[in-house]
Amino acid sequence: MNKEQYKIITMTHQVDNKIIDELDALFSRYPVEDTYYKIENTNIIKIYIHQLDFSDFKNTITLRMQSVDDHIKLFLKKMLTEVENIKSYGLKGKKRVYVGYNRERKVRDRKMREVIRGKYYYAQDHNFSKKNKEAPSEFINKVLVGDSEEVLKKLPDNSIDLIFTSPPYNFGLDYKNHEDGINWNEYFDKLFRIFKECIRVLKYGGRIIVNVQPLFSDYIPIHHIISNFFMKNKLIWKGEILWEKHNYNCKYTAWGSWKSPSNPYLKYTWEFLEIFSKGTLKHYGEKENADITADEFKKWVYAKWDIAPEFKMKKYGHPAMFPEELTERVIKLFSFRGDIVLDPFGGVGTTCAVAKRLGRKYLCIDVSEEYCKKAEERLRNVQVQLTLFDNNGGKKI
Repeated sequence: MNKEQYKIITMTHQVDNKIIDELDALFSRYPVEDTYYKIENTNIIKIYIHQLDFSDFKNTITLRMQSVDDHIKLFLKKMLTEVENIKSYGLKGKKRVYVGYNRERKVRDRKMREVIRGKYYYAQDHNFSKKNKEAPSEFINKVLVGDSEEVLKKLPDNSIDLIFTSPPYNFGLDYKNHEDGINWNEYFDKLFRIFKECIRVLKYGGRIIVNVQPLFSDYIPIHHIISNFFMKNKLIWKGEILWEKHNYNCKYTAWGSWKSPSNPYLKYTWEFLEIFSKGTLKHYGEKENADITADEFKKWVYAKWDIAPEFKMKKYGHPAMFPEELTERVIKLFSFRGDIVLDPFGGVGTTCAVAKRLGRKYLCIDVSEEYCKKAEERLRNVQVQLTLFDNNGGKKI
């Protein structure tokens, strides 16, 4: 690699044999294609970094600082700070890539071409009000038993920041107080009446994210049908996340036409998260209330999330729970601390429990009194996470 392929850090520090020994010991851990150093004179050190396993780099320096004198410790701390302060990088496995990570083919006159094509043309002529409102206190940090279609009618327009939910699968699962596996027309009629209310209560700039798994045995692309509904109702399609569950058990059932093109049955180990925004793609909030770290942001904007399925469903007596890690990523990536998060199919309260832990307000609605009692019990045991982050992802406290 030539020098243009490295990020260069220039440090001013008195160089002696002890410093050189420390540098040799540290940089011998990494190939020169990743990083190396040069000494320009008695007090100039240049560090060249293309990519680096920063976690290993930091741990190594931290361990060394425990067994060296103050002169070396000061130098190591200074070097670690210089590298840690580089906030512009990509991720490649465990390594931070500092050079060339954002190269992509450029499109000439991108903005003009977007105008010509009609950016999210299907949502341009909406009539959403831009005036957002506060949700009444009786709906903040509550678990409510009832039909979401009726409960949501009591909420004012434009009062919810984020909706994250997973509607009943309609596979025939054993939900409490809900018949799963009804006629598809009946299923979608009811679901869309609830989603109509969700759109109404969602703030201008708010997001609704629906976790859904198509029923492949019925050849019903539920994720497409739901997405089409939101687009027809003038919401902006913000994206789609594949939740890869690595649930390979499905590979051993229902092969379809075995070893024949006649009617092979395709296997899926993932579910979908369909993401929509109301009125605008931008959701406003104070920077100090963003609690996502730099590394989390860089990892999670890649729209394929490898997260194991929930294994505590027997504990809560619910047949179809999504895991807290999935919920945490959604909430931190798409909302600010202090926002109000709604789950209209709240189940045993996963969305609300994570929202509370992350310093958001919450509203959980479910038709099952039993599930709501379990959600309330779960919420009583949740501790609010007090750690805050600065805008660069570094811990403040």
